[in-house]
Amino acid sequence: MVYAVYTLPSLYQNIIVKLSKIEREEIQRIVLQLTENPFVGDQLQIRSLREKRLREKRLYYLVFEDLKAVLIVAISDKKTQQKTINSILLRINEYRKYLLELLRE
Repeated sequence: MVYAVYTLPSLYQNIIVKLSKIEREEIQRIVLQLTENPFVGDQLQIRSLREKRLREKRLYYLVFEDLKAVLIVAISDKKTQQKTINSILLRINEYRKYLLELLRE
């Protein structure tokens, strides 16, 4: 089953566009991989929260199996990893709402 992969606009505008060309290309490869198998990354605390290593950074995403969709929500370094994970867990319902609205369009 093919999954749709989305990125939070704020993440793209504030972080991804500022990454090096090599890192952006690596993100594109990860996105292609996630369309086929969203469970390739390491599971974090709950089944739907996962991370994929991006050189010295981590790319965090949520898998919504019922919606057949993946939402890329954050990028951080190892130093801020736990803070980022905690923030994602606090906002997981907001992310789901955002994705549902996006899918309705």
